[in-house]
Order: sequence, then C-alpha cells, then structure tokens
Amino acid sequence: MKNSTHQAASGAIKVEVNGVNAVPESERYGKPSGLFPIWFSWNVSILGITYGIYVYSLGLNLWQSISAGIIGYLLSCFLVGILAVGGPRTGLPTLTQTRFCFGYQGNKFPTLFAYISNMGWKITLITLASTTGAALLAKLWPSAFALANGNPTLMCILGWFILSLALTMLVAIYGHQLIMKVEKYIAWLTGFMSIIFIFLMLPHIHWDRLEQGAAHGDLFTYIGGVVMAMTMVGLGFLNYGGDFARYLPKKTPAVGVVFWTTTGIALPVSILLILGVFLADSNPDLSAAAAQAPIASLTNLLPLWFYVPFSIVIIISLLAAAITGVYSSGLALLALGIPASRAATTTLNAVLIGFGAFYLMFISDSFLATFQSFLASISVVIGSAGAIELIDFLRQKRLGWDITLANKAGFGGRNGRWTALLALAIATVVGLGTITSNDRYIAHLVGFLLTEQTRHSVFATANLGVIVSMLVGGSVYAVLTFGLKITLPGIVSPQPATDAVEPMERQQAL
Repeated sequence: MKNSTHQAASGAIKVEVNGVNAVPESERYGKPSGLFPIWFSWNVSILGITYGIYVYSLGLNLWQSISAGIIGYLLSCFLVGILAVGGPRTGLPTLTQTRFCFGYQGNKFPTLFAYISNMGWKITLITLASTTGAALLAKLWPSAFALANGNPTLMCILGWFILSLALTMLVAIYGHQLIMKVEKYIAWLTGFMSIIFIFLMLPHIHWDRLEQGAAHGDLFTYIGGVVMAMTMVGLGFLNYGGDFARYLPKKTPAVGVVFWTTTGIALPVSILLILGVFLADSNPDLSAAAAQAPIASLTNLLPLWFYVPFSIVIIISLLAAAITGVYSSGLALLALGIPASRAATTTLNAVLIGFGAFYLMFISDSFLATFQSFLASISVVIGSAGAIELIDFLRQKRLGWDITLANKAGFGGRNGRWTALLALAIATVVGLGTITSNDRYIAHLVGFLLTEQTRHSVFATANLGVIVSMLVGGSVYAVLTFGLKITLPGIVSPQPATDAVEPMERQQAL
C-alpha cells in the first residue's frame, strides 16, 4: 500500500503491500474511533449469547454469571487495548513488536502459538458459518438439502464450507483498507439485526422461573467464570490488537486506542451475555442444547420471517470475524519468517482449516468441550506472552519505541532475550500443568502437575491455571528485568546500510 492516505481519500482499493514492516508515517491515517466498528462487527454475534450460557453452566447463579462474565470481558479487553497502543507507536503488527521482548528468533515460539490460536478461531467461526448456512437451506428446501431427520446433508455442509472459506480468503488477501471498510458496514448491519433478535428472544425468557435454581457457586467457581469469559473473548485477541491500530498516526492518544478497542469488544458481548444468562437460568434445556449446537439451539426459537434474514446476518458476522483472523494469521506467518508467497500461505491456511473443521464437525463429541479445552490450553501461552509483553512495554517506552529492536542481532535487536523466554517457559509449564480438559484427546496434554485428587478440584476444572500462568510469567520477567536489572540491550554491528532485515522491508501480507 504505497499511499494509504491517498487511497482512503480516493476510494481506490488495492492489495495491501505492507507486511511485518513498520508502516511509514506518511501512510498513517484515521482516528482511534475507527477501531470501534472493526472490533464491534465480529463480536456482535449470536455466539455472545452462547458465551453467557457457557458461563452459567459452570454452576453459578444468575447474578454471579452476569458479573463474572462482564468482569472477565472488561479485564481481558482492557489488556488488548493496552497492547494495541504499540501499533501506532511503532507501526508494527503486534507479533512483530513482540520481537522487542522475546528477540528475533525467540519470538517465533509465542508467534507459533498465536498462529495456532488464530487458526483455531477461524476453524470454529467458519465451521459455525457453514453449519448455519446448511441448516438454513435444509429448512427452506428439505427435499434437496435435508436428511430424513431434518439435518442438512453432507454435500450441503461441504458446499457452504467451501463458499465460506473462499469468501474469507478473498477479502483477507486485499488487506487492511478493504477490511476496515467492509467491517464498518457489517457493524451497522449486525448491530441492527441483533437488536431485533434480542426483542424476539425476550418472550422465551421464563421470568417467573428466574433465580429458582439451587446453584450458587463458591469463590473458586466464580473466579473460574471470570477466567472462562477472559479466554472466550479478550485473551484470544492479545496477539493482534495492534494489527489494526498500526495505521493510526504515531502520536494518537493512547487513551483513545485503549477505550475504543476495549469498548468495541466488550460492549456487544456483555449485552449478549446478559441475554444468554437469562435464557439459561429460565430454560435448562437450552443450556444442554447449546453445548452441542450453539447457533441452531437459538435460531430454532425464531419465527421463519426473521429466521431467514438473521441466519444470513449470522453467517456474515461469523465471516467478518474470520476475515480479521485470516489477515492476522498471515502476519503471524511472516513474523515466523516463513518464505512463502501469499498464494502458498493462503493454501496452507485453507488446508489446516479443512482438517480442523472436519474434526469439529465429524469427530468431536461435544462442541462445548472441544471449544473450552482449546481456549484454555492456547490461552496459557498467549496469555502468558501477553502479560510479559505488557511488562516489557515499560522498557520499550523508555527506549522511545525504537523499531530497530525488532531486528536481528547486529542490526539493533537480539536473536533471543533469555529473560522473557525463561519467564514464558516457566509460565507455560505451570499453566498447562494446572488446567484440565473435557476433550479426551486434549486431556492427555494437560494437568500433569495435578494429583488425582486435585485434578477434580474447582481450581483445576475452572482452569484457574490460565490466570496463574499469566501472573507467574509477568512476575518472573518483572523480577529479572526491573528487579535484577537484566536489560539485554539490542546488538549493533558495523554492517552495510543496505543490508535489509525483515521488519524494515515490505513483505506481502496475507
């Protein structure tokens, strides 16, 4: 993108050419309020209601579920907002800026997990978009697209999957400018339709049955609800909060970036969480159905006149979320240093999404079990790396946000900063060793620090190990860096000025 400002003014849409390099100041444009629609558009989704149902299913009562969910959202989204500030300050995507902290080569470890996280979300979102589209056709034309039991045929699901994947890849390839423009219109559309949906859901709340259950979670269960909310929404965004803020001018006020990022994510999911908790508290059967089919369990409650357009909007909102994930996963691949063309990385993403979607649709026993297990496991690494990066922001600010710190050793950076990597390694072991999983395959990889007795405790089942790992990682790094004053400055060697290194050159973004 040679001149973003000119393009923004003229309306011309071109394929973005900025990759993991710093966006030049001459190409910066916009205000922090422009971040709101991109985060709002793919968080104002029907999934927000099922998130509320999932938090309630932990064994919390009505008001415990609502407060735990909102607190978890605000905490995790606030962290995303803080990390997003690094975007305008450096012009770098988040997973390139983390080289400041972990080093050029050392950064590949958290970047790999960030890529896995992005892929997992894309698999989930595109799978849900595909099954929603297939269910719509099965309901409208059962003779052609439905089985005898009313479920969509395999070919119908596969057709929708291919279409959803193709549309996602097409928009993501064009990059930042098109994404920002598309997401703004999607935000208005999904917001309007969601308001109608909320009013149609209100009659399904049995108001006389609210707070009739005996459930009342203890402190650990409540904290578990907060952790679950954090892993479902905010923590998964830590690794690319700055990807969409880096085109803002360098001196953009930090408070604006934090506020609009936090609000864009937390506002829609908090409103939808409240509705989900009210539905679950008054209708236990809905909670059970949502664990298996999170979208169908809710859309089946709609009248046909609204079911059709709203199903289409659901698909659009899910694909809007997938588009931003595909864009950031391309940046993650470039940050990993993979020498591949855009076509090659797109093909790789498509293959991995295909395998993941197949597992989720045809192998997994429960969507909820697999979804929760994936989020908790990946959040250990992503959350710990984010906590360490947040601590390192203090050092980066003191150094004037010097982008040469993202270079290789000899060009102003380091190949690895052992203080950050040690803190991340310790936090990862502690986190994975103290969480559990209801998915029988993932269960073999976690909980290895727990005894048989503690494996069934509230601490383990509520996955409080995620928060423990973040606290451990941040604390260890803070002690090493600011307590023991092990700073590990960048290394500069006498090299020809023409020797280009990865963050200083334009690499084609996905």
